[in-house]
Order: sequence, then C-alpha cells, then structure tokens
Amino acid sequence: MKDLSFLADKELAKDFLSNFADDHGEPKYLNILQDVANRKIKYVQIDLDDLANYKDLDEVFLQRVTENTRRYIGIFADAMDELMPEPTEAFPVEDDHDILMTQRTEEGTDNADNNDPFQRMPPEIKRFYEVYIKSFSKGSPFTIREVRASYIGQLVKISGIVTRCSDVKPLIQVAVYTCEDCGFEIYQEVTARVFMPLFVCPSKRCDTNNSKGNLILQLRASKFLKFQEVKIQELAEHVPKGHIPRTMTVHFRGELTRKVSPGDVVELSGIFLPIPYTGFKAMRAGLVADTYLEAMSVTHFKKKYEEYDLRGDEQEQVEGLAEDGDIYNKLACSLAPEIFGHEDVKKALLLLLVGAPHRKLKDGMKIRGDIHVCLMGDPGVAKSQLLKHIINVAPRGVYTTGRGSSGVGLTAAVQKDPVTNEMVLEGGALVLADMGICAIDEFDKMDESDRTAIHEVMEQQTVSIAKAGITTSLNARTAVLAAANPAWGRYDLRRTPAENINLPPALLSRFDLLWLILDKADMDSDLEMARHIVYVHQNLETPALGFTPLEPSILRAYISAARRVFPSVPRELEEYIATAYSSIRQDEAKSNAPHSYTTVRTLLSILRISIALARLRFSDTVAQSDVDEALRLMQMSKFSLYSDDRQKSGLDAISDIYSIVRDEAARTNSMDVSYAQALNWISRKGYSEAQLKECLEEYASLNVWQIHPNTFDVRFIDA
Repeated sequence: MKDLSFLADKELAKDFLSNFADDHGEPKYLNILQDVANRKIKYVQIDLDDLANYKDLDEVFLQRVTENTRRYIGIFADAMDELMPEPTEAFPVEDDHDILMTQRTEEGTDNADNNDPFQRMPPEIKRFYEVYIKSFSKGSPFTIREVRASYIGQLVKISGIVTRCSDVKPLIQVAVYTCEDCGFEIYQEVTARVFMPLFVCPSKRCDTNNSKGNLILQLRASKFLKFQEVKIQELAEHVPKGHIPRTMTVHFRGELTRKVSPGDVVELSGIFLPIPYTGFKAMRAGLVADTYLEAMSVTHFKKKYEEYDLRGDEQEQVEGLAEDGDIYNKLACSLAPEIFGHEDVKKALLLLLVGAPHRKLKDGMKIRGDIHVCLMGDPGVAKSQLLKHIINVAPRGVYTTGRGSSGVGLTAAVQKDPVTNEMVLEGGALVLADMGICAIDEFDKMDESDRTAIHEVMEQQTVSIAKAGITTSLNARTAVLAAANPAWGRYDLRRTPAENINLPPALLSRFDLLWLILDKADMDSDLEMARHIVYVHQNLETPALGFTPLEPSILRAYISAARRVFPSVPRELEEYIATAYSSIRQDEAKSNAPHSYTTVRTLLSILRISIALARLRFSDTVAQSDVDEALRLMQMSKFSLYSDDRQKSGLDAISDIYSIVRDEAARTNSMDVSYAQALNWISRKGYSEAQLKECLEEYASLNVWQIHPNTFDVRFIDA
C-alpha cells in the first residue's frame, strides 16, 4: 500500500504539471508532455524556479522536494504517467521497446498475477522518458569542499572543471526474466550499481506446483539506461592556500550523458548520495561509504562556438557591430584593454581567435585553417598577460608553460584506468584544446625533445601515438599561441635575427606570424605608457579609449557569428597574391641577414589571415584590402627590426619613402602612381600616412614630382 503522504504529494504534483503556465500563458509542462508523447524529446526537466513561482504550492512542499529529491522524482514520474496525453503525430516505431510493450499490453493480465510483486510490471519499463529536477537558477554554486554530510539526499549545485570522463556504458534498470516452466515474465528492479540475478522462478504457479522453474534473463526485453561516470575537480580559485584541489565523482544517466568533455568548466545540479563499497573494497572500508553526485542538469560556463545560439539582444548587438566601419580596430582594442599599445599584436590575436575554415580536398588531404602566432620579445612587454587574456576570451583554451610541461603532457599519456584497470589514453594539453587555443608560455625554455611534439600538431593537426600496444591518432585541431624570450634573455641588436630567435627553422615556418616586440627607450611613448599604467593601478579600470571596450561575452558572440562565414578568394586576386609572395621572396634573397624564413607556408599564412579578415566583415569574398592588411601585419611583426636597419643604413624616413615609391614605379614602368598604391607600399614597410604626406610635399617642392591637388596622386616629372 502506498502511504497517504505519497498520494497527497502526487496530487500536488499533478496539479502543478497540469496548471503551471509560462510567460505567454501556455501550459508549459503539458506541452512538454505532448512532445514526449510524440517522441520529440526524451526527458522532462522540472525547474525549481517554476515550483517556487506556482501560487498553489506552499514552502513546505518545495523544501521537501529539495531535501528528498530522489523520492520526488518518482512522485513526479508517477504523476506524468497518469497525465501523459495520447500522441498527436505519427512517429516511427524504431526500437524493440515499443513492440514489446504492445505485445505485453495485448497479452494483458491473462498470464500474469498482479498480486505477485515479481510479476507486476514496474512503471520504469513502460516509461520512454526520464525526469530531472533542476536546481534554482539564482544562488551561487557550492565548491566541492563545501558539500558536507548534511547534504546527503539533497539537491545541491556545484561548479568545477571536468578532469576525466568514462565511456558511455549501458546500466540495467529493470531485468526481465522468463520462466521455462510457467512461461511468466518476471521483473526485477535494479536500483544499485550491482545486483544479484534471480535463478529460481518466484511466481505463485511455480510455488504451488513446487517446481523450481529455471529463469532465463531476456536482455532485449530488459530496460537499460545510458550511464557515464565523470570526475570533477575544484577550480583553482576555490582552493584555499596550502591545499590541493578536491575531486568528486558524478554519475550521468540517460540524456545527460556525453554533455561534458575533459577540460570543460561546468556548473552541475544533482543529488548528493552515498554509495557503499562492493567486493574487496567493502571488506577493507568497513562501515565507510563513498559519495557521488547524481547529475540532474549541466550548464557550461563557456559555450563552444558551434553551440552559440545568439539571443535576441546579442543578435542585435552583433548586427549593430557588424555595420560599424571601424569594427576591426574596436574588437582588437577590446582584447586586454588594460595593456597599453600593442595595437597590431592585438589585431593578430583577434585573427587567431577568428581563424580560417579548414579545407579538405577531394583526395582527403587537409589544409589547416588555424592561425598560429608566436610572440617573441624582451621581458616585461606583457606577453604572458596577453596569453592569459586570450585564454579567458576563448571558449576552449588551455594554458601551459614550457618548463612545466613535458612532451607527453602536451600530446597524450598512457595510463591505467582506475575503474577497469585497462591501459587508456589520457589526452594532454594540445588534445584538450581541440577546436580551441593552446597557449604555451616560456616556449624557449622547453626541452628540444618536448618541443618536437608540437611540430605534427601545428601542421597536420593530429597527435600520433604508438605506446603500450596502443597505436592511434588523436585530433588536435588547435591554434597554438606561444610566447618566448630571445636567446640571451633580451634581444641583442648586434647579432642577427636568426641568432636571437634561436628556434629551429622547421618550427618557425609553421607560425603564421612571428611577432618581435622589442622594448626600446623612447621618451614620448615611455611617458604615455607610464601614465597609462599608473592610471590603471589607481582606478582599476582602463583610461578612455574613445569607446566602451566590448565584454568578453560579446566578443565571443561576435566571433562565433563570424566563424559561420566561409569566404573564398576570387580569381582576380590570385595574381596579386602571387606577385606579393614572390616579391617578399626576392627581398629576402637580396638581404644579407634575412629576418624571417619565407616558405610556401608563408603564402598559405597570407591566405589564412586574409580569410579571417573577410570573416570579421561577414563577407563571402576576400577583398584586396584584406590581402594588403595581411601583408602589412606580416611586415609590422618585424617592424622594430626594420627601423634599426634604417638607422644603420643612415636613411631617414622621408628618403626611404621616396626610394620605395621610386623603385616600385620603376618596377611597374609607369610615370603615374596613385596615392592608394603609394600608401599600400609604404605601410607594408611600417611607415605612416603622415610621413608619406610629408615626403610628397618635400619632393614636390624639389620638383621631383607633381601632386594632384584633390586625389594626391603622384606624377614623376623626369623619367
């Protein structure tokens, strides 16, 4: 007999499910049940916020639901069974479950004895949905060490980072047997992780006939649930000083499985329950039991780009930003606005976040779309701060340092699984950052043997392994962002760039942009920077940038929208890009000490950066301005070195600009040079528009060329 309180609670639950209306006045849970009946969804999630807002329920009922959640899931499920409407749409009969259920209901009660508890069909076997109770959305989650014994059986909300996920395995919920003698179906409900199977038929008929009927387990007729075990660890900011992070086991059942992967930062609500040890562990443990969390809902702190559904207000903001002409600069300045200057470095990092689409050719060859950036610079130019900020903005990012990570820590390690005692692969930092960003600080301090592990990841985007009998290839489609110091701690201008950079050419050519950031003494910029830093230190905010910096969440929304665009390079730009590439190779061949290794990978880098720039404009085709900006960024990454070369050669900026314009005009064999062309040529060499105008005026006064009064186009007077 079911007790009266159970029946009273069930009536309350039925009343709530029937009458609760959402904001539009629609019956929320009846609509969900209709979708369940039509087999569109497989679970019903009851929100505690809805229970709290429902006028006919008292505080006591709500308290009972939070403190004895396991029981109330059963009550709500029973109420749903009674309220379940008839399906309104035809759905395909896919699984054995439906066929078996129709057979069982047709055979009906003529072969079963309903008074026999083993022959009464348990409600779980009829259900084709699951019930979850979701915790309050308000209120901050507990840390793992705050969940004490007093919370056993209650609904709790915790946050942490997922460290390990088991495979999804079937867990038996109802075991079904048939008796060889009497032919009855016998049902056994399984509530724990282990169960003792029945061997002798317990039915009344076999008991009366005194025949011990042999039972056969019918696996197709039994009911199984998807089951996954996950380890969750405290976040670093929640660990008290001097302690190590605690971990907790979480069990996911049914539709909640495969929702998390290692490296995700999540907020879980679930029931905190004890689980007794079994087997030898039980003998050792005595009366001690282990605890786990039965998950009821999962929320990700950062969604993946693919899972981003822009809400109404976000959609409007992104569309408003896309129409802004200066969006490229605004987005770049919104990355780490507390850090002074480095405008072009921030632009490069923005393009790293956006990336280009991966290309797969018909024969299966892949061309990567991720942009890799290496920041090489003197100490104290905010390299590590930029790295940390990018990891903060990216939805999936892993931060490691060169000294603290070995080759296996970056790629994959073979470990013994504590549950099954098998050898399993555990992904390292680069595998965890799949479809995200891996930031490696102190890149130059890594051992040479460990650094070679990165070569394959950067070009082929896989990690191949042959260890302990496991031969496999793991995906590592990550963008690598590395920060390194030059060979002697600081950049030594007396030595060649190759000596200073001190990384093997095979690795350097894989970086799309190698950014050299030199810390030079300059009265004006040093004063400006010092004022900026003091202001940030005093007010804990950035000085006015002329606009409000965008929040990381808006940045993520904009980038996720931009990543859905797949631009192509038009035919008319092919020749332009090819010419630009060959001229870079020519310049390098003429130079005594080249600043970079230009290979075919550089050409692919130009294409990738151009496509990323087109994505930021939500354009389907790459424009010439995108290619020019890509070439300018490549040139600006070595800008600090070119300025030194000029000082050594004794050329001032004006003379150098004149020689650039003259040489380019001679190469194309024309007397007329448009202002836009001249600006494009000199900006690649790191000069500004103001310097170009000064040069034009100075040489016009010397009668070397004439300038058009409106368009500023140049015509040489003497060939």
